[in-house]
Amino acid sequence: MTETKAPMAVETSLVNELAELLNTHSLSEIEVKDGERVIRIARQLGGTIMAAPAAMPMAASAPAVSAAPPEPDARTHPGAVKSPMVGTAYLTPEPGAPAFVSKGQEVAAGDTLLIIEAMKVMNPIAAPRGGRVVAILVANEQPVEYDQPLVVIE
Repeated sequence: MTETKAPMAVETSLVNELAELLNTHSLSEIEVKDGERVIRIARQLGGTIMAAPAAMPMAASAPAVSAAPPEPDARTHPGAVKSPMVGTAYLTPEPGAPAFVSKGQEVAAGDTLLIIEAMKVMNPIAAPRGGRVVAILVANEQPVEYDQPLVVIE
């Protein structure tokens, strides 16, 4: 006798929050796993965001949300420090510790701004030059993409 599983209950508020994070941080996709439940939100070429559980027979999708254009100032700003890799950004050296840097803080060349974890390796991202941190463009534990602006130093 085959066992049938009930369709996965999708929390639309979670899907909407993930879609908003996708837009806010100019990401191409976000995936969240909770036990056997997997929700993947991805930006489509047409500029909309679709949500569907991965590897599940019943597809649940969120209402399409138009993608916000990336912040032109952050991408073209001469003081933007961009991600050299794909991974997960950590703003603190360990959970509960203070952040490496904060907005308005003066940094020197070589100071650690954040860490990007890629394939279980922690990669410190150093300030390429001294100056004042005017923007931190990522959140702690946020997935980041190659060449994504992380911090702006003036």
